[in-house]
Amino acid sequence: NSSILSLGSSLSPNTNPYWLSRSGQFAFGFYQKDDGFAIGIWLEKIQQKTVVWTANRDNPPLSRNVTLRLTNDGRFVFELEQGQQTVLNDALKPANSASMLDTGNFVLYNSDSTIVWQTFDSPTDTILPGQPLFKGNELVSSISETNHASGNFRLTMQEDGNLVQYPSFIPRKSEYAYWASNTRGAGESLSLDGNGQLFILNSTGFNIKNLNAQRNQSYNFPLYRLTLDFDGILRLYSHGLNQDDDDWSIEWSASSSRCDPIGLCGLNAYCTVQEQKAVCTCPPGFDFLDRGQHNLGCTRSSRTDSCTSKNGETVYILQELESVEWEDNPYSTLSLTKTNCRENCLKDCECVAALFKDEECRKQKFPLRFGREQRGNSGTTIIKVIFGSSEATQVSRGRMKQLGMGVLIGSSLLLIVIALSAFLILRYRRWSYKNVMSEVNEGFIEDVSLRAFTYSQLEVATNGFVEQLGRGSFGTVFKGVLSNGQRKIAVKRLEKVVAEGDVEFRNEMRSIGRTHHRNLVQLLGYCHDDSNRLLVYEYMSNGTLSNYLFKSQIKPNWEERIKISLNIARGIHYLHEECETHIIHCDLNPNNILMDEHGCAKIADFGLAKLLMPDHSRTITGIRGTRGYVAPEWHKNLPITVKADVYSFGVVFLVIICCRKSIDINAPEEEAILVNWIYDCFKTNKISKLVPEEVDQQSLERMIKIGLWCIEEDPAARPPIKRVVQMLEGTVEIPEPSCA
Repeated sequence: NSSILSLGSSLSPNTNPYWLSRSGQFAFGFYQKDDGFAIGIWLEKIQQKTVVWTANRDNPPLSRNVTLRLTNDGRFVFELEQGQQTVLNDALKPANSASMLDTGNFVLYNSDSTIVWQTFDSPTDTILPGQPLFKGNELVSSISETNHASGNFRLTMQEDGNLVQYPSFIPRKSEYAYWASNTRGAGESLSLDGNGQLFILNSTGFNIKNLNAQRNQSYNFPLYRLTLDFDGILRLYSHGLNQDDDDWSIEWSASSSRCDPIGLCGLNAYCTVQEQKAVCTCPPGFDFLDRGQHNLGCTRSSRTDSCTSKNGETVYILQELESVEWEDNPYSTLSLTKTNCRENCLKDCECVAALFKDEECRKQKFPLRFGREQRGNSGTTIIKVIFGSSEATQVSRGRMKQLGMGVLIGSSLLLIVIALSAFLILRYRRWSYKNVMSEVNEGFIEDVSLRAFTYSQLEVATNGFVEQLGRGSFGTVFKGVLSNGQRKIAVKRLEKVVAEGDVEFRNEMRSIGRTHHRNLVQLLGYCHDDSNRLLVYEYMSNGTLSNYLFKSQIKPNWEERIKISLNIARGIHYLHEECETHIIHCDLNPNNILMDEHGCAKIADFGLAKLLMPDHSRTITGIRGTRGYVAPEWHKNLPITVKADVYSFGVVFLVIICCRKSIDINAPEEEAILVNWIYDCFKTNKISKLVPEEVDQQSLERMIKIGLWCIEEDPAARPPIKRVVQMLEGTVEIPEPSCA
């Protein structure tokens, strides 16, 4: 039931995108992923071409110019346009042929027709009939129905024989399991047969437990698949071969409620079932992190660091939620009435919420986790809400206590006054800005256009390039002043330029000029005058991050260092995901991160390495970067992706947190290389040695974990920078690093 592929066979998104099984039911090859392609297996004959396996699911999309090839020497690789090869499989022996089987299994054979590698051994979120899930293996949900990257839930066939579902972002502990087969001590594998029967086998191959009802043999020859869906629920699906419709039928589900999966709605949110759908809801005083993705969780609508009184009026008020349960992790438990529990939490600055039930007051800190509606739960969640936040005057589906009409009217009037004031201030500032720009008359066009300077103009502006501000891998920076004498600038004289031609250089400058973010140094103009190539940037009065950390008389404190780190992460997130042309920086280090007069960090030198285009996965040739901050893949001739920047950020982040250089030749030998020292201190539980002052141990541990994730050896194991931002903001969980 197979079609044999010989050595030298290849696929390309442009010409021959996939191989079919003999019946044409399954296809192996390239399918569309965002603006590029992924490699996977899907059902080709039915209208809904359901993906059942994906290769390298967490890697960026592949370009249209990639080729998947079974080479003449028996390796299974994909080749990039530049000629680099990446092995797709982990076969220990060379292959002699390959085949897409009608079972949905893609296999590689040796010369004896023995299977040396098969996709059935490395499932993603789905298993098919005849595909066992053995001890130590797992399914990991996708992010969404269309995004097959690793999501938030996993199904694990544990070494103890129990089949268990967990959230994937926290340690696998029994208290976090939300479904189990209860076969501890007996189970060996999970199996699905051709009739849709789902069962657990022991080590002798005996069926010890049916997970779904006993089934009769089907004469409709339906297709079956067991999938851990993106919502965290394990479902068995069927689809008849003679069906022309687009629907899969649910034959069995592991969970009875859509809100069963723990952590489905993210931090500070709770799950409710409405019209048979899981709906994520924010408690009073909180708002969604992303209104387009409610499952990412909630954050406080207003921010304040204390609960003091102002003019005799308390900043916080209390509201209540009924029939909602949370992870119960109290820092204080008191025997009180509800009234006294409310008063106690209101006066306690650490108390974010209190869970009250049976005359017991269990006070909680931020964040709240694993919230879900439980109709039979008679407990009450008492939430502390900042007075004046939008939620302080709203009722959430009838569960919250009503506020007085006077507060509502007063808050509304206050909001109107604030909105009117903001409007008038904005109009004044825009008017002032336009006047200033016209008075300066330096050739800048408002918003996005850059000024083209002549070399002689910049020579005058810098007084002959006499005051050097710094020197980096791309060139030397000089201080200058525009001809009106009112605006200071920084002029970088480039010594290494990626774009060689006149048109290429100007196009690259326009691309950089279109990047605007509060954590990026703004490009004001450029010079391309004969062989002279210079860039004109806004002037940053506090110099480099390196000087700010190590040469300033007053060192930034712990909170300031975390704020600086978050500034940098947000700037990288913009470069990687939000600007018009995605950019890999390639040389993040403390010398090209600059500090403004307010202590806000801004990234410089972005876009000076080759821009990450949709048809490139390695951006430049040769090793770039600064010693101590370069990702390992540069030295291994592997494709360079955005994860290289994540590694460099990780080192920069640890440098900031520990307030010391990445390599210090004057330190004791075991402390000379910062990342090695951090690994050692983390493993021996001595992380307090890493910082120059006393800080909250829990906060320090969180920050060190973030840094360790960023500097993982394997690029695929590093989190995307968006996830790093969320970790720093405290809105997502931080798993235990692999080195723990």
